[in-house]
Amino acid sequence: MSEELPSGGVELSPDELEALPARWSSCWTPHEVAQRLAGISTPWCVAAGWALDLFCGTQTRAHGDIEIAIPAASLPEVRHRFPDYVFDAVGGGRVWEDASPEVLAAVHQTWLRDPVAGGYMLDVFREPHDGDTWICRRDDRVRLPYIDI
Repeated sequence: MSEELPSGGVELSPDELEALPARWSSCWTPHEVAQRLAGISTPWCVAAGWALDLFCGTQTRAHGDIEIAIPAASLPEVRHRFPDYVFDAVGGGRVWEDASPEVLAAVHQTWLRDPVAGGYMLDVFREPHDGDTWICRRDDRVRLPYIDI
């Protein structure tokens, strides 16, 4: 990912930012994501708030969205699982709808959007990696192998 945002995209207005919870209100649960990604060959994991709750074994709060992390190069395989949805790139308060490869290379987050209803279903973090090794995007000295669990 580059540190400079690409041109284009749409800057979210205060009203659009306020409307985001409603656009995420029908997002999938971890169980639904697991069902939709069953059998995929790329490693993936639930990230952020839901990951903490799954680790604790109980839901500790309401979740407004769900995030997963995948190796950045695996987006085509994940994208293939969702032919009826659109992947929007997100960064710096901007959204690039149905993002081009150049935009995807520049930002970390990708929101899976239902193009008919307009709601967001899944937040995909495209993580830096070196083959089968995950690389922390904030400190590239931190590296861990992807493992099968």
